[in-house]
Amino acid sequence: MSKQLITFFLLFFITQVVMGQSTTSVSGYIIDEDNLSLAGASVYFKGLENRGTISATDGKFLMVNIPAGDYQLHISYLGFETFEKNVELIEGQNLDLGNIILKGNFILGDEVVILGSSQRGQAKSLSQQKNSGNIINVISSDQVGKFPDANIGDAMKRVPGITMQYDMGEARFGLIRGTPAELSSVTINGERVPSAEGETRAVQLDLIPADMIQSIEVSKAVTPDMDADAIGGSANLVLRSAPVDTRISGTLGVGYNALSELPVYNGGIVIGDRLFNDKLGIVVSGSYQNNQLGAHNYEAEWSKNEDKENELYPEAFEIRKYDVQRIRQSVSANLDYKLGDNSKIFFTSMYNHRDDKENRFKLKYDDIEYDTESGTYTSKLKRESKGGTNGKPNDSRRLERQQAYNFTLGGDHLIKNLVKLTWSGTLAKASEERPNERYSVWEQKGVTIMNDPTNTRTPNINAYGAEYDYANFEFKEYTEEFQYTEEMDKNARLDLEIPLNESKNKSILKVGGRYRGKEKMRNNSFIEYDYADGFVGPQTLAETDLSNETPNNWMAGDYKVGNFQSKNQLGAYDFTNTSQFVGEDKPDEYLAGNYNANENITAGYAMIKQSIGTKWLFIAGVRVENTRVNYTGNKVVLDENGDYDPTTSGITKGENNYTNILPSLHARYNLSENSILRFAYTNTLARPRYYDLVPYQEINREDNEIAVGNPELKATVAQNFDLMFEHYMKNLGLVSGGVYYKSMSNFIYDFYERDVEVNGNVYDLYKQARNGDNAYLYGVEIAFQRQLDFLPGVLKNLSFYGNYTYSVSEMSGFDSENGEGRSEATPLPGTVPHTFNTSLSYGTDKLSVRVSFHYTSSYIDELGDEAFYDRYYDNQMFLDANASYFINDKFSVFAEANNLLNTPLRYYQGASDLTMQAEYYGPRYNLGLKFDLMK
Repeated sequence: MSKQLITFFLLFFITQVVMGQSTTSVSGYIIDEDNLSLAGASVYFKGLENRGTISATDGKFLMVNIPAGDYQLHISYLGFETFEKNVELIEGQNLDLGNIILKGNFILGDEVVILGSSQRGQAKSLSQQKNSGNIINVISSDQVGKFPDANIGDAMKRVPGITMQYDMGEARFGLIRGTPAELSSVTINGERVPSAEGETRAVQLDLIPADMIQSIEVSKAVTPDMDADAIGGSANLVLRSAPVDTRISGTLGVGYNALSELPVYNGGIVIGDRLFNDKLGIVVSGSYQNNQLGAHNYEAEWSKNEDKENELYPEAFEIRKYDVQRIRQSVSANLDYKLGDNSKIFFTSMYNHRDDKENRFKLKYDDIEYDTESGTYTSKLKRESKGGTNGKPNDSRRLERQQAYNFTLGGDHLIKNLVKLTWSGTLAKASEERPNERYSVWEQKGVTIMNDPTNTRTPNINAYGAEYDYANFEFKEYTEEFQYTEEMDKNARLDLEIPLNESKNKSILKVGGRYRGKEKMRNNSFIEYDYADGFVGPQTLAETDLSNETPNNWMAGDYKVGNFQSKNQLGAYDFTNTSQFVGEDKPDEYLAGNYNANENITAGYAMIKQSIGTKWLFIAGVRVENTRVNYTGNKVVLDENGDYDPTTSGITKGENNYTNILPSLHARYNLSENSILRFAYTNTLARPRYYDLVPYQEINREDNEIAVGNPELKATVAQNFDLMFEHYMKNLGLVSGGVYYKSMSNFIYDFYERDVEVNGNVYDLYKQARNGDNAYLYGVEIAFQRQLDFLPGVLKNLSFYGNYTYSVSEMSGFDSENGEGRSEATPLPGTVPHTFNTSLSYGTDKLSVRVSFHYTSSYIDELGDEAFYDRYYDNQMFLDANASYFINDKFSVFAEANNLLNTPLRYYQGASDLTMQAEYYGPRYNLGLKFDLMK
């Protein structure tokens, strides 16, 4: 049957349903005493409990197809008084009940408990989670404020089963339920966020400030009306909606970074109101963060000395110091306009801008080799300064500028008091630019070094003082890079929700379609500079403007980084002055990484929401997604001397087209009013990483190696099974536990093989991303939170929060040399075995104090060409603390402390004592003022 015929019958059916019925609808907005919306409230008429609904993110509820008659409206919300109201419904009427205010009180025993401001965020999150049709975790903006989290990633790490990878001490990439970051999705109001990364689809969560969103919804089992690229899960960032009345709130803060020993500044503001007789709602928010960060670091690449009983030694060892200024700016403007009863159009927008200005100073022991005759190790010593041009925008530093925007225009309409129609169009873009990224390299060859094989955790490597003999470091090169990556999304969607019957068992049909057009490109360049003939520049490092970069508070072991060419001297060079410098384009450094891509995704779905009495809710349906990709890359050939060969290099092209049919079933059974059992069977996918699809060829005839892209890669697909129990306590507590299982096929891995023939040439090493056979992942997830109100006296103000996730994975069918020497149960890279969160807080009407702990166990991050070269992400332990005091109902002061344990970012190679990287960031502190002004 053709698509046109299916569309005709669907439209004909909808028309008959709409034209053939005259029904009654009831709507309204549920808010709290502060005029803030309450999402996830349970709304129903007594006697028609099966016809109930829940309130949306803006607090609105809508019930359709209700028979005429007299009823009692019932609205319940965790932590709030139940609302009841007698209502008369007239046939064909659209009854708008306006704003319904719920009071933040609940009865515990014989005592009426007043819900404090610190508890309202918890109530909102638990209510949304409780009343959802699928397995979901929710963090409200109020709840985000209870933790000292600067960006979205730091806030998400509090969710059960979520682990973060870090950069400069801030959470960057999210791993949901033990899966790599590229196996999950991040959306804003349901629209996929483009990635500024050139290699992967993973979204940098540290780009978005935590105070810019209304809530975070992490769906661990997606429904058919959601995008299917969410094997791990989908994190939806819900932007703020307009309040029901004038509201101005904000934050002002100042802090201190213990490593950089410099101040940090942050501030944010939210302004919202409804105008023109409440027809137009508007909310504008902005955020600014200026963080002076840094890192102290050492790194190693380990090998075995076959001439000395396989003694371990580093082929390369580095000591690094980073100075970073991270400026994060964000603005959002969201509007909605009521066209009439239950009909509105809306516009949402968000713009994020982050500048990372970085200097890096690196001492490297390179090409370490063992001399069998002398019995000693020798090395090249290199000193490298990293920076940028003087003046704006680089300010003598490497500038990494990331920008992202998301604009959506859409509408929500009720047709004939019966059919809900939702539509939207979205334009989104993310980009990363690195202009004038400069390096100066100074080298000393043939240096004898000492290697201590007994200490591989903090390697004892030294050159007997030669590393600080700056007069012997000779000029090697200056380089300048220009990097630019962008991704543009043009999306459209249409959804229809149609009630099917008026019996005691509610049935709703929901159908829809979406289009997502993606354009991705990366355009980098690399130029190497030498002194021009006749120009006398510094020949040794000692002749440069030296700066001592060893700080007094060095945190990364017993090392000192020493002196380097200053960032200002490097930034002052005019490389365009041909009388001083001569440049050489180096395509071998960048050309294979450049590409252009087009990806078009069309999808359609149909699903049924079926209630059976008040106990059962089923969501069953199917989603179909078609993906078309078209990639253009480059063939780069280096000749026998290692030089770029333009005669055999050129453009390459590749394309692919595939369709995925993805059925799913969700079931929710209400064991009691506050106890729920959930089951989900879903099918999801993860499309290959961008660069893996590029049909590039990188041929190095000097080393006799070849690396190629693979445009024929298939998407990884997964069958997911989830079972979850939840019990919600009246005192805003929760006990939950569940299990999950994921069976994946076509997982993607890096294929390595030696002595491979390609086009008549036998290469020593062949590399390509390929599909493996099967992988599976299973886990257990438990969570508990409650106020310890059973304790005596002031101790009853204590609250506990904790969750734990255990995950196991295994993969098979990767036919490659990187499978040699491994056990049969090789984990899927990115699978985190253990994740644990806990916090203990004390709260009164005025004071709130919280101490939080986060633990993640070590896991394989990347497979090497054999098990010895596998890279592991080491365990992480973070201790944070924060406190706030309410001066009155409008103003409060707060104090925050992050990373009190000074936990490093650490990778190790093969075995836990073989450190590949250890990077320290130091604790951070913040003080500030919050205000909340209401009309």
